[in-house]
Amino acid sequence: MEEEVQQVVEEAQPGRIKRLFKECARVLRITKKPSKVDYMNTLKVTSLGIGLIGALGFIIFLLRQLLF
Repeated sequence: MEEEVQQVVEEAQPGRIKRLFKECARVLRITKKPSKVDYMNTLKVTSLGIGLIGALGFIIFLLRQLLF
């Protein structure tokens, strides 16, 4: 039984890899470069999120130092 399972897995691998490459190629074909406005908006939102998480972490660190 173990040999049968191993054989099925070995036979399935090339098909899975081929399908993965096809899906990757499809994604690359349908994607496009974002405009400068879209890029800047994404950059602003991402920077704001990172800043807020960093500030929250710093506040928690300060409170921990002061209280404990």
